[in-house]
Amino acid sequence: MHPKHSIRPLGPLSLAAGLTLVGTAAHAQSTSHHHKTRHSQGRRNATSVPKETPKTTALTPHSDVQQASSVEASAAEAEHLHVVGSPMNILQTPMGISRLPDDVLHTPQTINVVPKVLMEQQNVKSLDEALRNVPGVTASVGEGEGGMAGDQFLIRGFSASNDIYENGLRDFGVYTRDSFDYDHITVIKGPSSEVFGNGTTGGAINITTKVAHLGDSYSGSFSGGSADYYRGTLDFNKQIGESTAIRITGMGNENNTVGRNDVYSHRWGIAPSIAFGLGKRTTLTLEYLHQTSNNVPDYGVPVITKPGTKVAVPITEYGLNRNNWYGTTYDQDASSVDMLTARLKFDLNKNITFYNDLRGGKYSRYFSASQPGCDTTCATDFFTNPSAAVVDRRGHLGGPEPYQQNDWSVQDVFSGVAKFSTGSIRHQIIAGVDIEHVYDRRTNYAYNFNGQNGTKADTTSLLNPSATQPGLLLGSASQYSYDLVNVSGVGQPRYKTGDATDVGAFFSEQFWLTSWFSVRGGFRWDHWDSHYAANGGEAGAGVSYGQTQDTFNPSVSLMYTPNSNLMVYFNWAQSTTPLGLYVTNGTEPLKSSTEGFSPERSSLYELGAKYNAFHGRMGFTASVFRLEKGNAMQTDASTGDVTSSSDRQRNQGVELSVSGEILKNWTMIGTYAYYDATTVSSLTAADVGKRIQYAPKNSATLWSTYTIAPNRPWNLTFGGGLTWRDGVWLNAANTARVPATMEWDAVISHNFGKHWRIAMNGYNLDNRLNYSNLFSDRATPAVGRSFLANISANY
Repeated sequence: MHPKHSIRPLGPLSLAAGLTLVGTAAHAQSTSHHHKTRHSQGRRNATSVPKETPKTTALTPHSDVQQASSVEASAAEAEHLHVVGSPMNILQTPMGISRLPDDVLHTPQTINVVPKVLMEQQNVKSLDEALRNVPGVTASVGEGEGGMAGDQFLIRGFSASNDIYENGLRDFGVYTRDSFDYDHITVIKGPSSEVFGNGTTGGAINITTKVAHLGDSYSGSFSGGSADYYRGTLDFNKQIGESTAIRITGMGNENNTVGRNDVYSHRWGIAPSIAFGLGKRTTLTLEYLHQTSNNVPDYGVPVITKPGTKVAVPITEYGLNRNNWYGTTYDQDASSVDMLTARLKFDLNKNITFYNDLRGGKYSRYFSASQPGCDTTCATDFFTNPSAAVVDRRGHLGGPEPYQQNDWSVQDVFSGVAKFSTGSIRHQIIAGVDIEHVYDRRTNYAYNFNGQNGTKADTTSLLNPSATQPGLLLGSASQYSYDLVNVSGVGQPRYKTGDATDVGAFFSEQFWLTSWFSVRGGFRWDHWDSHYAANGGEAGAGVSYGQTQDTFNPSVSLMYTPNSNLMVYFNWAQSTTPLGLYVTNGTEPLKSSTEGFSPERSSLYELGAKYNAFHGRMGFTASVFRLEKGNAMQTDASTGDVTSSSDRQRNQGVELSVSGEILKNWTMIGTYAYYDATTVSSLTAADVGKRIQYAPKNSATLWSTYTIAPNRPWNLTFGGGLTWRDGVWLNAANTARVPATMEWDAVISHNFGKHWRIAMNGYNLDNRLNYSNLFSDRATPAVGRSFLANISANY
């Protein structure tokens, strides 16, 4: 048995770094681990709230569509000053991607933005927390032999686990992303393969990071609160010479979890960047991100069917203690992430710009998690003889199996944007190539009991679980190979290796037939080549698979823009999800049961309008859409195997949003989504007409604040908001469900002069039993009522 390693908390010295007064910009842009047993004591953490973004004057790349369509007018339309009415108005947010050069207002698709000012007011600490402001986004935990966890999201009910991007480049890592380096987050709803490549059935999540900029600024913050939560952040920006600047952001975070026993998170990170040629024709930005995390994974509580009922719900709905955690001392999610990015922009002239974005990533992760399962006997005992009920911590899907994961990736996107006119018709052409390669290597480890065999059940009391399992041993890479999970058709693999190479080319053109009407058409072609092998175990000869697929994804948009503040649009787009896409975040990206399957194909039909009102103070959006998905992959809830490739699913609905400044000093951002999500065709006849799992019928978010006496010694900002989501089904048969989520949060803050701020945030104020991460037979209770105090300084 491996000795328990003592992992010291970050402590006050490292957290004190968050009090260092370093800067945030007024114009800012946005390991191989040995087996370690979990700490028996709680851990600490903290949180940050930087200063609120002031009203600014900004440059927007969008041309004024009311100007004449001649060559001379085209030159005059290049870039112009635009007064930003409110930093909470999301329509003025630039997309931040070379392939999407316009702002949100002039991009023809449903787009939700989590702006910087909103993250600051809510004291957001992670990507998961930020995305709670986006309707239709839910979090899922991994399942099956090996499991997953990390950031696993669904958009409109469809997986987006491989659709997380930073500055337009894919982030292949499987880890919990901290938000200390985020300027803002953009969620593009619906198929977007023409821009991002394969995947994006439900949409794509793009993070715009903080990078070096002209000017000097310094900021830092420290937070502390419920469940030993301690957090420090720093942000330092320094201009060097006329056109060079450096920036360093950093974070240290420790916390337990309110409402969950024995669950904690430690992490620290640093993100330096340097930019050359700022304000010049040629700009080069270099960014580096390092984040180290050591967490206890939480796979929640079982979902059970009460005798005499037909629908299963989380067992906590029947009175089980929401604090119960069913892991062992071996459970751990320890990761180390390193990403180096170089972004080059070259303005050949005022009409032609070239971009080259290059990223290399290295990801190391040790993961071991217990998956609580409560079978029929367990459920019956809970209602008849509760003290006799026991949970199987090794689940019923062939796992979990601890593993060490070592990955690397590289991606390069070269693109160009050209603007010109032919007679009275203006044109904008975007074209380029995208090449990426990702490699994944996993070493599996086996559990054993007393060095004899692995057949004994790993169980614990349902009512009073214990993290200690007498006799349970966790072997090294060469120990207990005969106890590795036996995967059907594969054997007992010790090693799993996957890789994929994608070569893509994209082209789009937008042309203005008149000053107020334009058409955009584009496509992307990809050649996808993936491989997967599992071998090295005691049983079975191992397997090796390969798959090559060519995909073509077009899009067409019609845009009516009578003035610079209004756009009405229609958008049609397609996306493809080839087999083997989930190299780093899939248990088995390729297998014999899926050989020969056609890739998933999705189509989006969307009609929408966006309006910038009251001189930019408020932004309104509305859209109706229909999303169709064919050849859907269905995962068997009892084995984790793919069993069908012919299901067709449809999600159609309405999305609304409003954001900005209602009156002076009163800001708000609100969203609403209605989804009619249905399985329209399936090999399982009983599933036809059932709702798609994880897709809520209704969901909404609201956040609003008001400032009393700004810039006065007695100033006060107060506000709060609501996150609401209808109950969702957990499987295609609609036999398991989690109830609706409703969370009330609030904030109150005071500024001391121009540089210092104190704030208090409250979360889940009514201490409602909500559920955050979901999967087919489990749900994780969300954080209970909690409070965080924050002090920050900005210079």
